[in-house]
Amino acid sequence: PPAPGSAPADPSAPPPRALGPPPLGPVGAAPRAEARPCPEERECSVSADTVLAPLRAALDSCRPSVQKQVCNDIGRRLTVLEEAWAQGKLSAPVRKRMSLLVQELQQQHWDAADEIHRSLMVDHVNEVSQWMVGVKRLIAETRNLPDAATDGSAEPEPEPKTETKSGQEE
Repeated sequence: PPAPGSAPADPSAPPPRALGPPPLGPVGAAPRAEARPCPEERECSVSADTVLAPLRAALDSCRPSVQKQVCNDIGRRLTVLEEAWAQGKLSAPVRKRMSLLVQELQQQHWDAADEIHRSLMVDHVNEVSQWMVGVKRLIAETRNLPDAATDGSAEPEPEPKTETKSGQEE
């Protein structure tokens, strides 16, 4: 017997159909980081010169020891970065992270600068792919400069310490 409150099944009616595929696209997805307004306006108003001047200075310091062709390529890519910045094509998160990358580069924190570069390539590839290769190369070339290891945060060359056979330093 049918359950109370339900209509009897019509034997001539077609069987009930499955619901069908779920709707396409994200449903109630969290907004992407780029869509959120900047928490502090000061953080988003990084000037192009704040980022580009140190990058160009790093490139100039590489010129004596790096092939001319490599330096010219890095310079061209920095120009692409500068033009994208001037045309307002860079989002606030990209501008902010580039500012952080430059700070790490200036402090010779090579691994931190490289990590910021990687995160930008992963999170904002369409925005940075034209010029980020030049920034990556600049980080690598600056890291390889002979005087780059003078800062304690860089990978220092081991200090010449001699040990006696008893294990004490002289």
